[in-house]
Amino acid sequence: MGVAQRPEVVPAPSSDARLSLVLGERALHVNGDLQTARRWFDAAYRQAEESGDPIVLGLAALGLGGRWVQEHRTSAGSERVRTRQLRALSLLDPSSPPALRLRVRLQGEDDYRNGTHDGILRLLRETRDSGDPLAVAEALNLAHHCLLGPEHAALRRELAGELIGLAGVTERRSDLLMGLMWRTVDLFLAADPHAERCLEELRRLLREHAYLAVGYVVNAIEVMLAIRAGRFDEAEKLAGECFDRGVNAGDMDATGWLGGQLGAIRWFQGRAAELLPGLRDLASSPTLSPIDNSYLAGLALVAAVAGDHRLAAGHLARVRGRDLAELPRSSSWLVSMYFVAETAHLLEDVGTAARAYALLSPYAGLPVIGSLGVVCFGSVEHPLGMAALTTGDLDLAVRHLRAAVQANLALGHWPAAALSRCRLGQALALRDGPRDAAARAELAAAAREARDLGMALPGVVGSAAGRAGEAQRTCRFHRDGRHWRIELGGRVAVADHSVGMAHLAALVAHPGREILAADLAAGTWSQEGEGSSAQPVLDDVARDSYRERLTQLQAEIDEFEEMNDLERASALRLEREWLVAELTAATGIGGRARPFAGGEERARIAVGKAIRRALSRIAGVDPVIGEELRASVQTGLRCCYRPR
Repeated sequence: MGVAQRPEVVPAPSSDARLSLVLGERALHVNGDLQTARRWFDAAYRQAEESGDPIVLGLAALGLGGRWVQEHRTSAGSERVRTRQLRALSLLDPSSPPALRLRVRLQGEDDYRNGTHDGILRLLRETRDSGDPLAVAEALNLAHHCLLGPEHAALRRELAGELIGLAGVTERRSDLLMGLMWRTVDLFLAADPHAERCLEELRRLLREHAYLAVGYVVNAIEVMLAIRAGRFDEAEKLAGECFDRGVNAGDMDATGWLGGQLGAIRWFQGRAAELLPGLRDLASSPTLSPIDNSYLAGLALVAAVAGDHRLAAGHLARVRGRDLAELPRSSSWLVSMYFVAETAHLLEDVGTAARAYALLSPYAGLPVIGSLGVVCFGSVEHPLGMAALTTGDLDLAVRHLRAAVQANLALGHWPAAALSRCRLGQALALRDGPRDAAARAELAAAAREARDLGMALPGVVGSAAGRAGEAQRTCRFHRDGRHWRIELGGRVAVADHSVGMAHLAALVAHPGREILAADLAAGTWSQEGEGSSAQPVLDDVARDSYRERLTQLQAEIDEFEEMNDLERASALRLEREWLVAELTAATGIGGRARPFAGGEERARIAVGKAIRRALSRIAGVDPVIGEELRASVQTGLRCCYRPR
């Protein structure tokens, strides 16, 4: 590295430029060390520029492009390299092999940036006619990278096979490894049952001699396979190690791939809402591919899961653009469409769901895999089923989701199979009723699988075009001794008992019914509709709840007084006095219930505080359930639970 980094006062001789070029090509083609290769090629370019060697200048500019397309992601970095390549090309004989190779590189970059491939395929034919094996190998590699959309599977396999065969002519080990890597990726993208055989062949070659760029892709595929197996903790550990190797290799995808891997893990765990803060930053990162919309679509989905429907709708509109069909068919297209279908379901966006269904239909037999095997969300049959569920075509939804279960089992993707089975059970329940035996069997099986894998399954969203019942959209409270079990869809939270929990349970048990805060406080609310303080209905649960809260308050008052926090102690003392007064007023001789009379404003304040404390406690256990309840519980003189 000393030659390349030594400051020069006089122009460097051409031999220095050629040495830097050789070292750069060794780093790129023998070791797959993109970072080191860039440094040597940069040194070679500068030295060749000073010595006036156009051949070395052209080869150094070519080497700066690296092995992948769009290795330089920032606008400044990519334009700088492009300018160098164009300048080098202008100094070369247009018919020379270096000039042809530079034209191939420039065309591949342009096609990838624009989401096209015609130009690189045309130049591939030209390189074949030229008889230059290096130009052909580089054109094959770049063309394959520009054809990662789902519609080009057959052509990609041909290109990968040709590159593997050509490696014997170029005698560059990197061409063999890249060809085998592309074939491995292609087999995974096609859900070929023998994909792991090709992966093992690649592993053996890498054990003989490491090649960082390809080894990083193999590591990423191993993370994907761990997620498929439902080994979430192991997958998360592997993802961190994979990121470190990507950074060491100088791969600009390291940050984005780690985000995608963690996103897949959290999605199947039912913890996607946790990703919202980090994903906001990642979606704007300049390290992402210019045609990758999956992070923006993922942000829309995570926002919808977190209950921020305004943010979700805004990002979904950005992804959709003028027409969803204009989204580039890149290696992230299927993942983007998966997120679009799931977000449309959560937002009950029937139009977007219908459009997504039409675009995804030709690819029903494929898995939803992002980039070069980095993440897998299961079969395309699943987002097709979700789109049909959103549009209300329940027969179609059942058909696709049943196919998704089988396809995901064939992939060995156990979390995706459990999720598809859950959605299948929900679709059957919507179509045939919640007591349908098939629906109950699928839901029970999905619950068992999810429990074994450590997943939280989602519930049914919205009306599914008028067919979803109220029971699937409302929350349920179950008392179990000192704890409450709160259920919303497939999510479950367990929280300690409190007065506020008892109030919430009463509201949730009667969705849409307004109950006076005074009657909630005294336990005298009426099943007939309007509360009446003339009805002595104070039950044991309400009375016990008040007494338990009084005990808690006294302990908290004592604690704050010991801390000399007199202000907070005084506030709690006021609440305690109110509770004592209301309990006394609500009970007669021997503790018998009395009618609740007056104190409406005091009841409003006390009940509101108790409910807000309970909501905070629930949100601390499960933010999704907590936010949903906050949005649907109304407090005041009259309280009500109105599920959205």
